Amino acid sequence: MMKTRFSALLSLLLVFLSGVLVGGFAYRLYNVSVAAAPTNGRRPDPEEVRKHIVADMRDRLKLDGQQVDQLQQIFDQTRDQFRQIHDKMNAEGEAIHTRQVEKIRTILRPDQLPLYEQWRAERERGHRQHKQGEKK
Repeated sequence: MMKTRFSALLSLLLVFLSGVLVGGFAYRLYNVSVAAAPTNGRRPDPEEVRKHIVADMRDRLKLDGQQVDQLQQIFDQTRDQFRQIHDKMNAEGEAIHTRQVEKIRTILRPDQLPLYEQWRAERERGHRQHKQGEKK
């Protein structure tokens, strides 16, 4: 009887301590990710991030001036490639959207078309206002 009580108490204590350990780890992990996130809810400025990365790499990897210049060129090329892909995706996305609008127009009756155009205009205004709110 005494041995059963002791093992039950030991098991309960181990479960409690493992909960404390997991909870402490999760709290630490959460705080690190929250601290790394921007505090104002906006994305960080890409140029500031780049300066930080270059400085960090220069210090940690002991890069010389020529290597820093080469690193900057690599980052420039990569940024340009991403912009090209982004621009291409935007153009393709707009074409897809235009085709969607045309298909929707074909299924609507003449009396529904003005209502659809009004609905689209309202959505576009809301979308523009939302984008302007993000930029502030």
